[in-house]
Amino acid sequence: MSLSPISLPGNRPPDRFYAGGERIAEFRGVPWTGGNLPEDWIGATNTLHGEEVLGLSVLPDGRVLRDAVQADPVAWLGAAHVARFGTDTKLLTKLLDAGQRLPVHVHPDTAFAAQHLGRAHGKTEAWVILRGGSVHLGFARALPRAEVHRLVQEQDVQPLLAAMHRIEVAPGDAVLVPARMPHAIGEGVFLVEVQEPEDLSILMEWRGFAIDGERDGHLGLGFDLALEAADLTACSTEQVGRLVRRAEGSGSVLPGQAAEFFRVDRIAAGAVLDAGFGVVVVTGGSGRLRAQGGEQATPVRAGQTVLVPHAAGELVLETDGGDVEALWCRPPVAG
Repeated sequence: MSLSPISLPGNRPPDRFYAGGERIAEFRGVPWTGGNLPEDWIGATNTLHGEEVLGLSVLPDGRVLRDAVQADPVAWLGAAHVARFGTDTKLLTKLLDAGQRLPVHVHPDTAFAAQHLGRAHGKTEAWVILRGGSVHLGFARALPRAEVHRLVQEQDVQPLLAAMHRIEVAPGDAVLVPARMPHAIGEGVFLVEVQEPEDLSILMEWRGFAIDGERDGHLGLGFDLALEAADLTACSTEQVGRLVRRAEGSGSVLPGQAAEFFRVDRIAAGAVLDAGFGVVVVTGGSGRLRAQGGEQATPVRAGQTVLVPHAAGELVLETDGGDVEALWCRPPVAG
């Protein structure tokens, strides 16, 4: 298989602990048959926590993307990326459909994940909103750690939610969620998520969800240790505001501090994509990704997700005559 842009079908791990998936099916233009399928993993080289295979992206020729990257990292990632990060893609892109409000939860940072879980990354993430609603992000007032442990143990969630910032988000808005910051996504929100390539969630809430939180909500660490990963200090309205970037035109959509983890650009017809590994999520219209100065082109349409290897070279997004819009999701700059 030549290393040109590759259209990837849906990759929805089954039986997740929260509801959703209908908006993903609608976005992709495929039938909705029900079930808890709220996440679609795109360009995934990591698995769900505790799994050996589940979550990994598979290429059209049957190869697992993780194995293909390890076999030819320069072609997939570029020499500069490999020199700095090795065969680590540094990126996982998802579609996420919150069929119910997600539980209050938190992700560890790199230091905690390395020390206690032996993992290469924490889980900083960012959301680009496709359908709006409300999200909860960080605590507006500091909570004593003993109080949080009690609330989690008793599953008394309302005080946790009441202490958090509630933010209304609209299509095109972007939100950066630093590791260690407790958060929740409201029912009905549909988004593109970019994140560090790990599946590491510590639950502060699980009552009413299809999961045994007492057993599975702490990454095997026990809650006494796991909750040490959470930042329980007060975060001002101004601080939270710097994590939210309202919808603008083309170009970078994320707050500036996201750049050390990942990049997302909103692109339209005529946009030039520099050579590099990434994922294109087509959010509207139809067109082509054409190699700069070449005849080879990959047709694209709304709802399609396209994996781009570095060896595909510089690309141009062309239109079929109407509008075409997409999100260009990439790892951090290597140089």
